Amino acid sequence: MANSLGHLLRVFLPFALGYFLSYLFRTINAVIAPDLVRDIGLDPASLGLLTSVYLLAFGAFQLPLGLLLDRFGPRRVEAGLLTIAAAGAFLFSQATSFTGLLVGRALIGLGVSACLMAAFKAFSLWFEPRRLPFANGVQMVSGGLGALAATRPVEAALQITDWRGVFLFIAGLTLVAAIVIFFVVPERNSSQPGEPFNDQLRGIGTVLRSRYFWRIAPWAFTAQAAYLSIYGLWSGPWLRDVAGFERDAVANTLLAISVAMICGYFAFGALAERLSRRGLTPLTTAATGLFLFLAAQSLLLLPFSDLALLRWLLFGFFGTAAILPYAILSQHFPPNLTGRANTALNLLVFFAAFSAQWGIGVIIDFWPTTETGGYAVAGYRAGFGTTIILQILAIAWFIFSAPDNTEDRT
Repeated sequence: MANSLGHLLRVFLPFALGYFLSYLFRTINAVIAPDLVRDIGLDPASLGLLTSVYLLAFGAFQLPLGLLLDRFGPRRVEAGLLTIAAAGAFLFSQATSFTGLLVGRALIGLGVSACLMAAFKAFSLWFEPRRLPFANGVQMVSGGLGALAATRPVEAALQITDWRGVFLFIAGLTLVAAIVIFFVVPERNSSQPGEPFNDQLRGIGTVLRSRYFWRIAPWAFTAQAAYLSIYGLWSGPWLRDVAGFERDAVANTLLAISVAMICGYFAFGALAERLSRRGLTPLTTAATGLFLFLAAQSLLLLPFSDLALLRWLLFGFFGTAAILPYAILSQHFPPNLTGRANTALNLLVFFAAFSAQWGIGVIIDFWPTTETGGYAVAGYRAGFGTTIILQILAIAWFIFSAPDNTEDRT
């Protein structure tokens, strides 16, 4: 376990920088979407596909990532992948066609696919299990800062350069992050000595056969899919088309949502740790937070544009409860399986988020654009409402699949 402040910072800060960049990449399209539509000529479905291909590439690599993290450790794996992300950002900055943007965005998604899971893996190696909800929550704060940087700061940068210049700068910063992680983070290997590769593959089966995993996973991935897909892209267009905000007001509101996100990640991480000392399990805390998140999403369906900021602040704050299941799984599975357990959940999360982000665009496309070129309010309600229905189904599964006294413990 980390035994000094300096050692703790060497573990935490480099991974925080990586996750900052991951969230910056994930949410930046909510601000630059008008520029991409203007320069490349994208319709809603194409914009949704372009943004969500990040999530598809991210999710597709999760199971191999779990094997790599458990076998080679988080330092080497994340440093190598961030180099790919830097190359993807450079390609995106130079692209002149939808295909070029798509390939660049997919490489970015692949390259940042380890940023959160590598941090969670490192924390499970260096920190005591009871501290994991708080440590993971603080890590998520760095993601919130990345989301914040993708709002007003990016809008300000667009007054100096264009979206290509912004991505060129981020590509260089991503390469720096890869170098820092490789040379600064200390090494600690969790893989069992001489553990054969086939045994590692069987470890994935152990996770996927777990009743405990499958009770939690559906609610976790449907809630995160809604959070990632809506905030990462459709929040910006919603504020423009439903609330009637101008571009500066959209950027300012997205910044405020990011602040709410930062507060939420810190609050839920600290709350889960504090309540667990008083006998309330992190699973109960997570379920309560996710119920409140569902209520916050429902407010976005109301047929009026008033109180838009308040509704989105509630969305940003309570959506962060969806991160708690990762710490819950890390506490449930032994250390040599935590990488595979968390990446198995992440695989489901990001495939669901890809489907939701693209699917919302497809649903919105069923309605004609408005006279001003915006998207129909009814389209947003239908798209967002679909994600709510899926979460309700997952909640029903969570309730009715509650384990008996023979609940599995891996």
